[in-house]
Amino acid sequence: MTEPAFVADTLARLRDELEVRIETRSQRGAVHSTIIWVVVDASDRVLVRSYRGAGARWYREAVTARSAILVANGTSIPVRVEAAVDPERVESCSDELERKYAGDPATAAMVADEVLDTTLELHPG
Repeated sequence: MTEPAFVADTLARLRDELEVRIETRSQRGAVHSTIIWVVVDASDRVLVRSYRGAGARWYREAVTARSAILVANGTSIPVRVEAAVDPERVESCSDELERKYAGDPATAAMVADEVLDTTLELHPG
């Protein structure tokens, strides 16, 4: 079964935005909002990663719920969350992070070996 794809204007918005917010919920229902980086690769996959590793609250909550909301330029985008730990998607995410955020000192933390396993692919929710 093929995953539904994001529409072209959503992909364009996510390609252009340097920072987006991700809204997640705790198991008790509290809403949390955090700024993250998002990339769209050549295969139009929307990928994110936690530079703080698996302990980051947004990451834990998104993985547990398997869903979240991205907020890009004022637009809310419901997403489903899938672990993307296969080498191809991990490498693609790293490549796009290095391209999109070239020159940003935080980029090194985003592509460090110890956080590669926090790569997530987001699907329309």
